[in-house]
Amino acid sequence: MTDREDTAVYGHGQIVPNAWASFWQNVIRFQSEKVVPWLALRSTLGVALPLAVGVALGAVSSGLAMSMGALNVSFSDSHDPYIQRAKRMLAASALVGVGVFAGELSGYDSVLAVLVTGAWAFVAGILVALSTAAADLGLISLVILVVYAATPQPPEQAAVSGLLAFAGGLLQTALALALWPLRRYVPERRALAELYSELARAALRPVRASDTPPATAQAIQAQSTLASLDRDHSIAGERYRLLLSQAERMRLSLLTLARLRNRIEQENPACQETKDLEEYLEITSGLLTSISNLLHSGEADSSVSERLQELQNLAEQMRAPKLARSTPLAAIARDVRLQMDALTGQIRSAIDLAAYATPAGLAAFERREARKPWALRLGGTLATLRANLSLESAACRHAVRLAACVAVGEAVGRGFDLRRSYWLPMTVAIVLKPDFTATFSRGLLRLAGTFLGLVFATGLFHLLPGTPGAQVAAIVILTFVLRCYGPANYGILVASITAFIVVLFAVLGVAPQEVMLPRAINTFAGGAIALLAYWLWPTWERTQVFELIAQMLDAYRQYFRTIRESYMKPETPFEHELDRTRGAARLARSNLEASFDRLVAEPGTSPESVRLLSGILASSHRLVHALMALEAGLASSHPVPPRGAFRPFANDIELTLYYLASALRGSSLNRDVMPDLREDHHALVHSGDPLTERYALVNVETDRITNSLNTLTDEVFRWIQLQNGGGRQPEAQPLGLKS
Repeated sequence: MTDREDTAVYGHGQIVPNAWASFWQNVIRFQSEKVVPWLALRSTLGVALPLAVGVALGAVSSGLAMSMGALNVSFSDSHDPYIQRAKRMLAASALVGVGVFAGELSGYDSVLAVLVTGAWAFVAGILVALSTAAADLGLISLVILVVYAATPQPPEQAAVSGLLAFAGGLLQTALALALWPLRRYVPERRALAELYSELARAALRPVRASDTPPATAQAIQAQSTLASLDRDHSIAGERYRLLLSQAERMRLSLLTLARLRNRIEQENPACQETKDLEEYLEITSGLLTSISNLLHSGEADSSVSERLQELQNLAEQMRAPKLARSTPLAAIARDVRLQMDALTGQIRSAIDLAAYATPAGLAAFERREARKPWALRLGGTLATLRANLSLESAACRHAVRLAACVAVGEAVGRGFDLRRSYWLPMTVAIVLKPDFTATFSRGLLRLAGTFLGLVFATGLFHLLPGTPGAQVAAIVILTFVLRCYGPANYGILVASITAFIVVLFAVLGVAPQEVMLPRAINTFAGGAIALLAYWLWPTWERTQVFELIAQMLDAYRQYFRTIRESYMKPETPFEHELDRTRGAARLARSNLEASFDRLVAEPGTSPESVRLLSGILASSHRLVHALMALEAGLASSHPVPPRGAFRPFANDIELTLYYLASALRGSSLNRDVMPDLREDHHALVHSGDPLTERYALVNVETDRITNSLNTLTDEVFRWIQLQNGGGRQPEAQPLGLKS
């Protein structure tokens, strides 16, 4: 067996597409899964109600202010859990109100307006370092600030406008939360149902070492969805958190059983153990599907008890001594039986939790202890922002670029006294994104959508009567289109917004021809500024990949360190730390995979770079498979004293991961300084009794760790060499190992 085994050539099992073809596909694609009619309906209602009331009462400007607040806050609406949705939309309402007030107040002085919008743009840009939701809130408030800076008002009127926009946001928030009492836990149940459904499919799939661990995407989504229940101490809240915990442990058990099945088939594919395990996994898949159906639709399966008994019987058959105790197949059969016992108990617990909402007091206490206090969360946020206040940070470069371009757009619009000049900096804010593909695709779609929207609006005014009722009806229809179909394609969003704005001004008595041409000119100028700035000072995805790989290796090192401590100190509980480090490792790997997808679509990326990065991803998947199997072994094997050879092997695993991360961050080192993991593993295997249950498990999984890390080391060195122009790597320099 060589250290190059099981390495995939292409990431995600796909051939790397042409970069420019991927870029254009991203521009024109229509994502039908993002069509959201129900969400669009309530967004439309929030916009239409205040406008219709304002027109009916002769207070059009007040109704318009509330409608604009509702429209902007509607972009923070989603199908997320109600608690998350409420917090995000309330924050958006407050930011919209403040943005309206600050915009109208600063609009009197051109220099002040440029300074305020530039500073606000920098803050909005740096928020990408925190999360997508934070970045979206920053962008919404920036757009509002820019728009209302074009209509300066005295302080009293600015305050009234801000309050009206805030009230419109509150109305939109109320509509989004209207069904909370009736459908309070629907998003949580849906996320858990999808996770259990994917686990059911994973139970029947063969597992390859280069594949992502099963149900990774669904586990991340469920974890994110249930994060809103941290402060929910009801029986239902405890039930959903415990169901997620059981699903995480089932992932480990299913992964280990799949690998044990592969080993049995290598030893003797026709043996009875193979047939028993296949039958066990088929029944397991059916039970996991039943749990998913129970969570999704509330439909109970009457055959659950009988199938649970069948699982127990199959585990007992594995317990029967049918093989000589010293044979390799007998050791594998013991491992299989232990995993069967664990998984059967997990399934039984999940069925009880899903059907009867029976919380476990110990698990609830552990989760309360693990919950971070607010002060620490705030400190973590500020620390993240401080860490990104450097030009080495993509978030900081994006913030500087955004601030400069928005300020330039504001200055150009005011300096040349352009009509409807706020469209210029607003276009810059919307188009300019941290990565190449999003910026250029949005720029092209923004320009094309604007002109299509203007053409559509022109035709609309020739067909519609000029009555307020017809104009409000047109606004209602356009709002529904942009909220329903806009998320599926940015061009549709821009075209419908353009027509929406033209009709909106018509309600205020502004002739359409006074809006269309300035809108087109300013949009073109804003898009040109954004694209020019990115061309002059780009943030290429390929420059971010080094750090993302290093972060993933750091996360794997922390995860492995917690596992090794669990083996060396079996009397000490490490459950919280294992959950935390495993989650961090999963998130770091997912971030790298997302970066890889963007890199493939980035023009100028060489096929060799993509091929090597694909190999790094495949080797990292194999490594995390082995780490997860080691963690699963903590529950499936009896504690034994650690062998003397285990500590130096574990130290060199950590040292290898540290050296690789350091090399990716620019430290000079040579392949010769890397620890000899194969020699370490040879010493480990030849220490202790190989038939001891835990020693045998560790021997197998550390062999996989050795293989995957040696392969990963070779690929990382070759990839760094390629990025440095193909030259020879510098000689090794001393590196200090961090504690």
